[in-house]
Amino acid sequence: MTIASAAERRYQVGFGNEYATEAIAGALPQGRNSPQRAPFDLYPELISGTAFTAPRHENRRTWLYRRQPSVVAGRYQPYAQARWSTGADREIALPPEPLRWAPIPFGGEEVDFIDGMHTLAANGDAEAQTGIGALVYLASRSMERRAFVNADGEMLVVPQQGRLVITTEMGVLDVKPGEIALLPRGVVFKVELPDGPSRGYVCENYGAQFRLPELGPIGSNGLANARDFQAPVAAFQDASVAYELVKKSGGRFWSAPTRHSPFNVVAWHGNLAPVKYDTANFMTIGSISFDHPDPSIFTVLTSPSDTPGTANCDFVIFPPRWLVMEDTFRPPWYHRNLMSEFMGLVYGEYDAKPGGFKPGGASLHNCMVPHGPDEEAFDKASHAKLAPQKLDNTLAFMFESRFRFIPTGYAMQSPALDQNYADCWAGLQDHFKP
Repeated sequence: MTIASAAERRYQVGFGNEYATEAIAGALPQGRNSPQRAPFDLYPELISGTAFTAPRHENRRTWLYRRQPSVVAGRYQPYAQARWSTGADREIALPPEPLRWAPIPFGGEEVDFIDGMHTLAANGDAEAQTGIGALVYLASRSMERRAFVNADGEMLVVPQQGRLVITTEMGVLDVKPGEIALLPRGVVFKVELPDGPSRGYVCENYGAQFRLPELGPIGSNGLANARDFQAPVAAFQDASVAYELVKKSGGRFWSAPTRHSPFNVVAWHGNLAPVKYDTANFMTIGSISFDHPDPSIFTVLTSPSDTPGTANCDFVIFPPRWLVMEDTFRPPWYHRNLMSEFMGLVYGEYDAKPGGFKPGGASLHNCMVPHGPDEEAFDKASHAKLAPQKLDNTLAFMFESRFRFIPTGYAMQSPALDQNYADCWAGLQDHFKP
């Protein structure tokens, strides 16, 4: 096995770069992608993340040079995964009300990253390549000789408890809470749990690939910088190790045996690659005079839709930051949005819900559903002395989408569903003083 240990692991930097990496010197062909015989008698294989004719600046593809091509696998058989659903279930009648879940508890069963996946809410349609799924994973066992490939969408992984070691065809990513991983559609991977039982969130993106947002008047610097994203270097396993390959396609799950490891890529080059990003490197932008800017200034990645400026999904974070505005209500104000918001908390406290929103929990505020700070947060912010204030030791995030989220039956029947969420606003009184 030539996969490096965590202490030895190196990364390539940049988002969407034309990467080039080889685990053995000379394994990467020079000057051509598919020579008649590749170095060391490797097999060239192309993985395309966009249509061949996509504009050059949007085109994503990678050439892999591997010991055996991915077509070498057994026949697929149906695989049971009851809690990972795909797209919106329009048969569920959902009242236009705010929803919130306490941290989803671990079950008694021992499951890996794939079997521990639970869809809380989803929208759109994977076949139409629109929308996203919002999921929570509850994993207690590493994937040893099992691998997974998602043909329905890319996966944005947000660990909340426990590190993940994600082995992919292109190499290995070590991802801890506070970091995120972006795994492209169609790339094979497995997940190991060095810290034991692990929990976190996943955005399964059926639509356009995530990319960095345009900066507009912000200028050339700020928010998430491309150089802070890290892609793995080439690493491969002994090809003779047998694996089970689980595949998600069309919302269904399938399993096939392989007589070799899918992690047998000796060299690769291209701009379709798994990456990780440390949210501590996010450069927040905010007001230094008065008023509270829109939360779009916290966008890390965006998946655009066919309507310019209206995202299939924005991944937005609320990291540690200074608040210095004068004569301003500093937490999020009361609002109703066109965009629907699925929110999670990685660690710390969220300033608009200091008591009721816990790390590992989630909330859902769909299109035009009113929401905002609870009674305690409103009272505190309305009377606070407005000195410079540091929000520290906190990391919340949103999967924000143009499409309405529909929770799954699992989510609506979960004991973690807060049946009294609306009560946090019940004490807001009419204080009008003409």
